[in-house]
Parts: sequence; structure tokens; C-alpha cells
Amino acid sequence: MRKLPTWRSLLYVPATREAFVAKAHTRGADAIILDLEDAVAPSEKPAARAALARAVPMVRQSGAEVCVRINRPVRMAVLDIDAAVAAGAEVLVLTKLMGPDHVRLLAELTAESEAAHGVPPGRTRFIGLVETAAALSGMEAIARAHERLVALGAGGEDLATDLGMEPTPDALYVPKMLAVVAARAAGVLPLGFVGTVAGISDLDGYRAMLRRSRSLGFACASCVHPSQVAIINEEYGARPEDLARARRMVAAFEQSLAQGVGAVNFEGDMIDEPVVERARRLLARAR
Repeated sequence: MRKLPTWRSLLYVPATREAFVAKAHTRGADAIILDLEDAVAPSEKPAARAALARAVPMVRQSGAEVCVRINRPVRMAVLDIDAAVAAGAEVLVLTKLMGPDHVRLLAELTAESEAAHGVPPGRTRFIGLVETAAALSGMEAIARAHERLVALGAGGEDLATDLGMEPTPDALYVPKMLAVVAARAAGVLPLGFVGTVAGISDLDGYRAMLRRSRSLGFACASCVHPSQVAIINEEYGARPEDLARARRMVAAFEQSLAQGVGAVNFEGDMIDEPVVERARRLLARAR
């Protein structure tokens, strides 16, 4: 079984923006995504790759894991992967995945880079992004394609464009929920929320959207602005009162099992094994 990270928030930072990179470790995100893709102009791609050697150790100063979002074209992906692995990034964010064979190809390239740079085999993990209509039906196969993959998300802006829709929560609901189902079925983290990463003006609305998304099964989320990090951490994290209730629930259920009872009234609710399993997972995630 894959060992999954315990991320709540993942903050995008353009690899070429030195001022943003210098402050990234102070933002409180569980992971920093150094972007080589959409946030970097085509003419700046080589400079962005070269910047990783300095940026990766800088953004991990406070303990955040370091991810690098790579470009989709294979010739660019080869260069991006090698630069990211050489710089010591723990995770690659794979964009516009076409299917499981695409994941396996990128895994082979990653293994070659690990060997070339003396990185332990298999250390580099993947986040997979499905951002085209053609790949939606293959999301579970993508999620199961390789043990390096630990999280899966459906894109927002790119996917909406490919589907000919506006990137509204209603329009994106079905593809986003398909990603949750595929990720959970494959045993990886569902990344994202029912919306896009673009909106930063209405933080109260953003919080409400995250709260709804968490209830729908999402485990972690990326963001593009530092003001969003704390909100994600609060809404996708384990609140002390939730942990305390989960501990009481597990204790009460185990006591009922010891008495030969498989369902019990707990603080006004009837609980049984599936309910208690969610409490156990919450406690395990907090640990």
C-alpha cells in the first residue's frame, strides 16, 4: 500500500519569481509547488529550470515538501524532470495526463534521472492532473498506473476550456467528483475542490466552497495566493474538537464491540463500523 502524504495545502509559486520564492517558506503551506508550467512564459522556461537548484532548498526551510509542476510536451518534460530531481524536489506535478501509459513513461524518465543524480530509487512521487475531456474516463486507471502517484486532481481552467464550459462549481462538479471517486478507489489522495484556484477576492466564499468540498471527500487543495493557505489548512485540517470527538467515538465503539454490540448510540447518533472507520482515518491523518 502506498504511503500517502498528510498535505492540506499546496501553494503554487512561479520558479522564476525570486521574491515569491524567498517568502514561500513563511506562508504555512504543507507543500510548495514550484511552477515551471503556466506561470512561466515560454521564453523563461530554461531560466525556471535553472532556478530550481536554489529555489528547492529555499522553500523547504520551514519543513514544507517541495513539488515541481512540469510541462506537458515530452521534450520539455524530460528537461523539467531532470532539473527537479537534480535539485532535490520530492514530488512532480504531472500536467494534462493522457492515460496510464503517460504516467508510466514519466515514471521511467524519473527513474533515469534518479539514477543519474544518485537519488534513492522511487523517492520522487507524483501528483497527477487530468485536464482534458479525453482523459476523464481513464482517471482511475491513471491513479493506479504507478506507485509513485500519491494524489490525483481534475483540472479547473484547462479542463473547463476543453469541455467548452465556464469554470463554475456547478459546471465542474461532475469531473471533480469523478476525480474523488477515482482517487479513493485507487487509494490515493483526491486533490482539489469544487471550483478553480483562480478566485482570491471573496475569502468568505472561498472558505464556504472549501468546507463543501471537504464534505464531498477532497483531502487536500492547491492555491495560488498566500491568503488562501490558512483557510485551506483550517478547513481541510483536523480541528481539535473533531479529534476529541473521534477519540471518544472510537473508545465508545470498541467498548460496545467488547460487549458484543455492533452499533451503539453515541452522543445522539447511531454509529457502526463505517462511521467509526471515518473517525479512525481522521485520527490517523492527524498523527
